[in-house]
Amino acid sequence: MKKSERLNDMTRYLNSREFFNLNDLMVKYNISKSTALRDISSLEQLGMPIYSEHGRHGRYGILKNRLLSPIIFTIDEVYALYFAMLTLESYQSTPFHLSVNQLNEKFENCLSKKQINQIHQMKKVLQFEIYQHHNVSRFLDKILESILNENSCKIQYLKDNQAKSYPVQFFKISARFGQWYAAGIELNTNKYRVFRCDRITRIEEEINSHFSIDELVSRSLEIYQSEKSIDFEVEIFEQAKDIFYKEHYPSMKLENGNKTVIKGFYNIGEEEFIANYLMRYGHYVISVKPESLKQMIQDRIENLLNHYQKI
Repeated sequence: MKKSERLNDMTRYLNSREFFNLNDLMVKYNISKSTALRDISSLEQLGMPIYSEHGRHGRYGILKNRLLSPIIFTIDEVYALYFAMLTLESYQSTPFHLSVNQLNEKFENCLSKKQINQIHQMKKVLQFEIYQHHNVSRFLDKILESILNENSCKIQYLKDNQAKSYPVQFFKISARFGQWYAAGIELNTNKYRVFRCDRITRIEEEINSHFSIDELVSRSLEIYQSEKSIDFEVEIFEQAKDIFYKEHYPSMKLENGNKTVIKGFYNIGEEEFIANYLMRYGHYVISVKPESLKQMIQDRIENLLNHYQKI
């Protein structure tokens, strides 16, 4: 490991420690005592707030309430972080208290004019698939906080233009096509629910925790699947795998052996949703089970055909 790489890694290592001694560095990086002393001196020159405690059990410490020297990134790592940040522009809201424009400005202030010009050129030729939404999700930060604290919530939710109240313990926030969703357990019914975050109009966090995050995540699919759920199996041509990888749902999996098969389940009342999803595979479908699902797809195709014949 080069010295620059070692110092960079050492900065991250010491960031999590309040105290350390020479032996810690010597063992972790397989270096001599003199090299460890030189590295500490180099870190101090870079601005790391290190102080030493003398005596029989002497050690080094990091001053509290002081920012450590910044981690050094390669220019390719900087570009990758920059474009990852730009994906936030498609969301009107985020779980974080930040403005993407201000974050962008701060980021560019850390770069040279040449690097900024390079990034602006890259923005012209690199295109990300972004679905712009203007729906505001006001309580993403509170939802995230309740998940991390493993607390339950009482939310007011707009459904069919009517405000309804639900006691929920959230365990996951997800984003799909520019829209935020929060998954949780509705505590009155102990059922898995997914809420569109922009439709949550009020949230009150409650301290009484029912489940741990790990428990909720591990049980989420089990809770979601009802006792009367229906298994399905759809064989597709291998070249249609990309359609599955582009979008599928937790209740589905792809098996790719001698045959390429989508297997999963749907609950009563979700037949139309699954039929609509499978219609996008078009002529790539080889077989569909059960027969009732196949019939529903046929009915929807006929209805669509009739519609276009009338217009």
